[in-house]
Amino acid sequence: MKINYPKVHLDHEKVFVSFYINQKRYRLYNGKRIGSAISPNKYPPDQRLSLGNLLAAEVYKYITEGGVLKKYKSNAIVVGKQSDRDFLTKALNNKLNGNYSSKYKEMLKYVYKLAIDEMEEDYLTSSHISVILSNYNSCVSHNTIRVHLNVLINEAICLGMSHNPSNYIKSKRGKASLHRPIEDISLLLEEIKEFNQNLYLCCLMTYGCLLRPHREIRELTWEDFSDDLSYIKLDGNRNKSGKNRIVPIPGYIRMYLQPKASNLSIFTGNLRVPNRDYFKTLWTRFKVTSKHLKKGQTLYSFRHSGAIEIFKRTGSIAKLQKAMGHSSINISLTYLRGLEIPELKEEDMPMI
Repeated sequence: MKINYPKVHLDHEKVFVSFYINQKRYRLYNGKRIGSAISPNKYPPDQRLSLGNLLAAEVYKYITEGGVLKKYKSNAIVVGKQSDRDFLTKALNNKLNGNYSSKYKEMLKYVYKLAIDEMEEDYLTSSHISVILSNYNSCVSHNTIRVHLNVLINEAICLGMSHNPSNYIKSKRGKASLHRPIEDISLLLEEIKEFNQNLYLCCLMTYGCLLRPHREIRELTWEDFSDDLSYIKLDGNRNKSGKNRIVPIPGYIRMYLQPKASNLSIFTGNLRVPNRDYFKTLWTRFKVTSKHLKKGQTLYSFRHSGAIEIFKRTGSIAKLQKAMGHSSINISLTYLRGLEIPELKEEDMPMI
């Protein structure tokens, strides 16, 4: 970094100092950007030049001693050693400008605030992260906050942050819980059909098309369907795997589809799709009234039950992976382990 000694200028009785950093010119009319109270133009005109010279001296000392100078009305750093706070801010902005879901971005903003509020002297330590995570007793909450903090920290490291304060912070292990498959799909679906038609169609498609309910199904419009309603086509930015998906639609679902204009939501009938908590709210209300829903069964249990059905009929992990839209077979294997599908049969066990 090369800086020339600042020059003092007079512009229509206003004083400012100018200087070059790496061949680019910068101007300061006061010392706010370097943490100085000097403001020459608040004084009478005959005193401004002498205060301008004092400002020039402070600017030069501040920058040559490693002070941070940001661009005018911006968090972008012109020169100086950036703090962890600066790196995390830039990391957050990078993520907010990326093609991610609004829910994901809100979570990143939330953990960013947790980190900034906990930091001392603009330096993030492992102790700070431990204190943040200690507020979350649930394994799920603890690990969710940890994962999103790691996203910001890893991005900050890519931008130049010199250390990783989360290196030795491990995830919290809890007891495994299984999504319970639904034994009598037809019985439960009939109960849901009487409760709410939109929730019924969502559950049908979660089971029969193996789509995820809270985004992939909720955001469906008629233009996502083929003309004969035999397929649903989703772009990579519409599903979790990030890959394009073409999903067959069983006949028992097609009979409930009544197409309208291509850009309309299949649930609202207008240009607006249901809000992101729409099916979550409906399911919560349904649980209170249901006589057939069992403990551990969720809206995702329809997708899990569909996965079991495919695997039992085909015995193919590769087909299951494709149907579920998983990015790798390893995910599908994990999925099946969580669905209580035994890897050993009775005849595989030791015999006497």
